[in-house]
Amino acid sequence: MEILVGAFMAAGFLALFFLAMRVSNLGAVTVGDGYQITARFQNVGGLKVRAPVSMGGVPLGKVIGIHFDPQTFDAVVTMEIDQKFSQIPDDTYAKIYTAGLLGEQYVGLEPGGSDHNLKAGSELKLTQSALVLEEVIGQFLFSKAQEGSKSRETDK
Repeated sequence: MEILVGAFMAAGFLALFFLAMRVSNLGAVTVGDGYQITARFQNVGGLKVRAPVSMGGVPLGKVIGIHFDPQTFDAVVTMEIDQKFSQIPDDTYAKIYTAGLLGEQYVGLEPGGSDHNLKAGSELKLTQSALVLEEVIGQFLFSKAQEGSKSRETDK
């Protein structure tokens, strides 16, 4: 009986370890056989290194670096795209999305219509920053306050 309890506990710890690896995205290690592209965002939110880069829900690569550009005051995200995805148009649109219950963020790509493809060292010009929940709530509350003040003015 004690051996079964010990085996059950070991299996539980192993399951928790794999869950932690999956949530932290450390388990998704891809081979460094790809090309690097960059994109500039005004706000990357909680985007982290090793976050997935996907198009249409299919993982294409991962984020390999995030740094701040002091000249433009933008966050520069460096991504590594797997070499087998070399037919991505160079006018592709990059957005930062939130996925899952834990709010992990990833870069989603939406293809453009250009005849020219991305290559190593390309920079995506069309980007949309992360949606920051605090800003959305603030805008909502501000608009409701504006509506309230307008309705009070019309009542007078």
